[in-house]
Amino acid sequence: MKKLLTAAQIAQVLDEMLAKILPDVSKDKNFAVIGIRSRGEILAGRLSAALSEKTGREIPCGTLDISLYRDDFNTPNGAAQVTVQPTDIPFSIDGKFILLVDDVLHTGRSVRAAMDALTDLGRPKKVRLAVLVDRGNQELPIRADYVGIRTDVPLEQFVRVHLEESDGKEEVIVEKSS
Repeated sequence: MKKLLTAAQIAQVLDEMLAKILPDVSKDKNFAVIGIRSRGEILAGRLSAALSEKTGREIPCGTLDISLYRDDFNTPNGAAQVTVQPTDIPFSIDGKFILLVDDVLHTGRSVRAAMDALTDLGRPKKVRLAVLVDRGNQELPIRADYVGIRTDVPLEQFVRVHLEESDGKEEVIVEKSS
């Protein structure tokens, strides 16, 4: 196991991302943050709260479940049992600048699924992607607009993000597949 980020480093990286996102938010009053379940939703909540504080206006935040949009849902080697959780976006996404948030960008397939799910909910004016970790090895032409850290992780290893709200600890690690 290799530690990529400690709790303090995660906080610092999020602050740096916030500084890059803030100018775009300031230009657009019709801005909202949506996190991809599950750790993307936690990061989205943190970013939304910080952006609300910095801008002095409420930045709406929602959660998107992409379970049924995954392209491995019904494949022979795909997930055997998908647990579908609710999408909770208590506002219209039509005409909004959406900041889509996820914890790790790897193949790009989760982001593609999220884009499909978003278009089923409405037509945003603009969508930008923020990720805590871009680990490389994208299979689809998808890139993040705001990246906490970029790192090259071999395909046989996993990047695990642990956040206090879901895991009781705060760190990003790389571990070998079992």
